[in-house]
Amino acid sequence: MNELMSWLPPELAVLPRYVVALAIGLLMGLERERNPAAKAGLRTFALTALLAVLTAHLATALGEPWLIAAGMLLVGAMMIAAYMHAPSQVDGDPGTTTVAALLLCYGLGILVWQNEIQLAVMLGISATILLYFKPELRGWSQNLSRRDLLSVLQFSVLALIVLPLLPNQNYGPYGALNPHQIWWMVVLIAGVGLAGYAALRLVGQQRGAVMLGLLGGLVSSTATTLAFSRHARANHALMPTAVTVIVLANLVVLARLGVLAAVLAPSVLTQLLPVLSGGLVAGSLGALYGVRKLRPQGDPPALEMTNPTELRTALGFGLMYGVVLLAAAWLSDWLGNSGLYGVALVSGLTDVDAITLSSLRLHNLDKLSVAVLVNVITLAILSNLAFKSVLALSIGGWQMARHAVAGMGAVGLGLIVTWAIIRGFSA
Repeated sequence: MNELMSWLPPELAVLPRYVVALAIGLLMGLERERNPAAKAGLRTFALTALLAVLTAHLATALGEPWLIAAGMLLVGAMMIAAYMHAPSQVDGDPGTTTVAALLLCYGLGILVWQNEIQLAVMLGISATILLYFKPELRGWSQNLSRRDLLSVLQFSVLALIVLPLLPNQNYGPYGALNPHQIWWMVVLIAGVGLAGYAALRLVGQQRGAVMLGLLGGLVSSTATTLAFSRHARANHALMPTAVTVIVLANLVVLARLGVLAAVLAPSVLTQLLPVLSGGLVAGSLGALYGVRKLRPQGDPPALEMTNPTELRTALGFGLMYGVVLLAAAWLSDWLGNSGLYGVALVSGLTDVDAITLSSLRLHNLDKLSVAVLVNVITLAILSNLAFKSVLALSIGGWQMARHAVAGMGAVGLGLIVTWAIIRGFSA
């Protein structure tokens, strides 16, 4: 934009700002033009955007900033008067959305004059998207249950109220306990779980075993394994579906850990990603073979999931993460790597996220090398797969468990082989 201004004569140096504002107004007005209930369309939005830039221009030139506020009041009063004079007859629309959109368009024109052009364009496009997808947004909101809304509100409390209040300082032995960092891990895991939970609610649970397995793995692979082991035991016909869902849910764990590592410690990916990819590839081949052999049919049963952002759940994970973090630092200092590996084997039985996140935290504190970190995460995953295999066998029975264990075994085998190859090259 600045390069374009430099080519213009001085008296037209501000012309590009008018052009950008006009484009924003035309974009928003184009969407409103399609709405028969709207009292403002293509021309009104375009003119309002131009009026905003002109008002800001005059306010700057004359040194009268009150002109900007006066212009906004006039635009709002004009639209309110239009709807009062001729109320909308289409779906009883009171016109508040169009009034708000027009005032926003005016505000974006002011932003353009202040040379916040990129921000104004992004907000204009976002506003147009919100206006266009009204039916879909209304459908989603109507399908939200009280529990769904509670999940969103609880996550907002965890991320936007509790997290900023916690001190970002190291406490305790080895400086391993940082309240802000611990709660940030809670928010991260709760956010991943909420994303999977929301996806399950939006796409529905009757979209096939593959979709249910992938999304169930985002929420909780352990809960998914437990639930479908029970389904397979109660109804033998569901065995193929249960096996597919369980194996896919445990594959998602590897992808999720890779994303967490990329967010928290990208430097470890060069050694960690090949190991996770090995398990993912081997497990995917095993899952593909299982799907073709078992041929799951029919709609899968509903997967009942607990609220991933519930305060009790968040506090439980935060406490577990803190304990694992402290134990890992202490045992690593006392027994060396063998102590940390013991923590990985024990904590990985029930939850692989806590030991993974604590290991990444220790690595960021320069208390854990990348090679040891990869070993810890690999051991934790193998321990977790072993626990879920026992879970599937004890609850689902041998007929189902032998297929599920074979799929999870393929994941474990891929991890071990890739880890051994990488270790051999680095030796």
